Amino acid sequence: MLASGFVECKLDYLESEKIAIDDSLPETKVSAGEHHARIRLYPRGIEGGHGEHVSIFMFIDDVDDDDPGQIDAVFEVFLTDKHGAPSPQHARSTEVVGDRGRRHARVATFVCGLVVLRDDDDDGDDRRRRRPCIAVPPPNLAAQLAGMVGCPDGSDVSFSVGGGGETPIHAHRTVLAARSPVFRAELLGSMAEATMPCFTLHDIEPAMFRALLHFVYTDALPPNSPPTTAASAAEFFRGLLAAADRYALDRLKLMCAQKLWEIVSAETVAATLACAEMQLDASTSSWKIATSRRQR
Repeated sequence: MLASGFVECKLDYLESEKIAIDDSLPETKVSAGEHHARIRLYPRGIEGGHGEHVSIFMFIDDVDDDDPGQIDAVFEVFLTDKHGAPSPQHARSTEVVGDRGRRHARVATFVCGLVVLRDDDDDGDDRRRRRPCIAVPPPNLAAQLAGMVGCPDGSDVSFSVGGGGETPIHAHRTVLAARSPVFRAELLGSMAEATMPCFTLHDIEPAMFRALLHFVYTDALPPNSPPTTAASAAEFFRGLLAAADRYALDRLKLMCAQKLWEIVSAETVAATLACAEMQLDASTSSWKIATSRRQR
């Protein structure tokens, strides 16, 4: 909630000379929305000073001393010139959190204001919680990127998947290249100059490849992507794991392994173990090749 209130205070400078240091004038009240505050003015300052400056304090009445963070406010003080207009070159402001602000000035007329930036409501017996003044919607980048999967708009590469006469699946090579070193080598290497290259993939199902693309664009698995039965779901994630390994998508590989672990059963355990052994063999072979190259 944003609310503000201002009040003009006038001080007779000659009369103030008769007032002792640390003595205040009668309080002036100011309101901002539902909040009320008191302004206390010390014409010759407070104890410890030399009586040469005016000291101004603001007290917000409805603030719990045990929970001062429930309200964020700004206490403003600015001087006025001889015509009564605000003098911006002498403006002063301070941020106060449920407490008080203090200002000094050598003037007879000034304006004080209270601006409430944030006010938290009580929620039953719960502690007061912070609530922003402006409601910011949740992020929707993942949803927007998911809408690009298979969309021909702006695409510059396509895939013919499964070999069954399926409609080509469109994609964007910069996204693929940024996410997979294998895609980067294929799309930004010899095919970099091709206007709309089309790759044919025979060893992966269209649904699996779409799930792989969904991960590439959003870093997440598509909702409701696996089949309903445990056996078909295990087959789906085994195939997706193999595709993730092919394109060096290590995070997707671990996600598929986690899914396989969650749905393992007596009827799927043999195939899952065989898949794990195959992946281990592939990883070992890759490690041996890399080690051999380093030794050379």
